[in-house]
Amino acid sequence: MKAESLVNILNADFFTGVPDSQLKALCDYIISIYGVNGTNHIIAANEGNAVGLAAGYHLATGKTPVVYMQNSGIGNIINPVASLMNDKVYGIPCIFIVGWRGEPGIHDEPQHIYQGEVTCRLLEDMDIAYMIISKDTTDEAVREKMQEFNVLLKKGKQVAFVVRKGALEFDGKVKYENNNTMLREDIIKHITAVSADDTIVSTTGKASRELFEIREANKQSHGYDFLTVGSMGHSSSIALEIALQKPEKKIWIIDGDGAALMHMGAMAVLGANAPENVVHIVINNGAHETVGGQPTVMANVDLVKVAEGCGYENAVSVDSFEKLDEELNKAKLGNKLSLIEVKCAIGARGDLGRPTTTAKQNKEAFMARLAE
Repeated sequence: MKAESLVNILNADFFTGVPDSQLKALCDYIISIYGVNGTNHIIAANEGNAVGLAAGYHLATGKTPVVYMQNSGIGNIINPVASLMNDKVYGIPCIFIVGWRGEPGIHDEPQHIYQGEVTCRLLEDMDIAYMIISKDTTDEAVREKMQEFNVLLKKGKQVAFVVRKGALEFDGKVKYENNNTMLREDIIKHITAVSADDTIVSTTGKASRELFEIREANKQSHGYDFLTVGSMGHSSSIALEIALQKPEKKIWIIDGDGAALMHMGAMAVLGANAPENVVHIVINNGAHETVGGQPTVMANVDLVKVAEGCGYENAVSVDSFEKLDEELNKAKLGNKLSLIEVKCAIGARGDLGRPTTTAKQNKEAFMARLAE
């Protein structure tokens, strides 16, 4: 099904959400016609944030908003859907478009397996009627279902389209780029060179995949690293408690701008606890690159001031390998909570692989080494 056909059938003019690779065609189409202008389209910090934006749009206009997301984001919407949108509360209509990662019977990464199994069940539990869109779903079938959904939406209920892999298409091309020069994989190579035998907690997506391949190339143990393959935005919280329990060990966090933004409150908790053994590195390319390169707002956020306001004793931003190495070495020798924002280009190797060990194997190796 063409993404533009779906948008036309929805007959909506406000879209918000968090990009998903399964919905790249839809996201690219929306950006091609609206950009990210606030009035018609906002890329949210997280899916709960998107529901709040959707509610505000309906309250201001009386119209029905559309929220798009990967199914991993369902957990982030449960509270605002159940306690705000539900027809037993405010009765705010909303159309959800959900990318179905980990669909049973379809090979996917480990973090998506269970989420894929319970996706439809969670929608049912929230009293959200849904339709599954496949490659062979016709425009007419969606149009007919939308007529049924409109009856529910008028009653203040929510509905959803669950999108299978490859179900949506968009023939146009949207190019995502910035003016930064350093590539993330090279940045991570510099981090591992300085961190040496220290512990690293890395964020979900390509950063962890690149870290894994760097260890393979260097013939190093994967026990150095905890690869946060799911739970986007929670790497820094994982690292904080490890650091508090293991104060004698230096803990490095390799974070992404989209992940840091998704649960930015974690930075306030980090700052309040101020562990002296933590170095928080945010590789900022201003994009959700792992799922397609769509922009985040982080390119325009002064992350150094955010970190300082949260209580980080040291916070810097770098845009060259010379400056990066200088700050990495300072952090290595220092004893203060530090943030290093690294301005990064958009792009990754086309042949970038995925970890060849399982998530549980990673956990066991990491815990064994951490206990040494």
